[in-house]
Amino acid sequence: MSGRSIDELLAEARARLDRVEPREALAEVTDGAILVDLREASQRASGGAIEGAIAHSRLVLEWRADPDCEWRDERIADRSLRLILFCNHGYSSSLAAAILRDMGFARATDMVGGFEAWAQAGLPVVPVESSDR
Repeated sequence: MSGRSIDELLAEARARLDRVEPREALAEVTDGAILVDLREASQRASGGAIEGAIAHSRLVLEWRADPDCEWRDERIADRSLRLILFCNHGYSSSLAAAILRDMGFARATDMVGGFEAWAQAGLPVVPVESSDR
């Protein structure tokens, strides 16, 4: 049985999103958008974080976002919110944003280039305490 390649799935996901550049994401945050950091704790600890971003491992994102799930995170479990996801380089966040769109989060998207692009653009990065998760 033949399936689609990851490149095909990624292209399909991105075609459904209104992806934003890092500076656009920063501007949207001032208008109420919420940044969701999908990187692992070790990546945040070594590279820093974006202040105010809500960190959830990619492994649990859908359960934290689902308003009907007992494991939801009230900060993001609202389908009307503008959620801007980011990972380290902007690949897994595209797939995750497309899944959130499938779950009814019509305004979910991701940030082009991920955290690396944010940092390279000279946007603010804060250190992460080792106890942060």
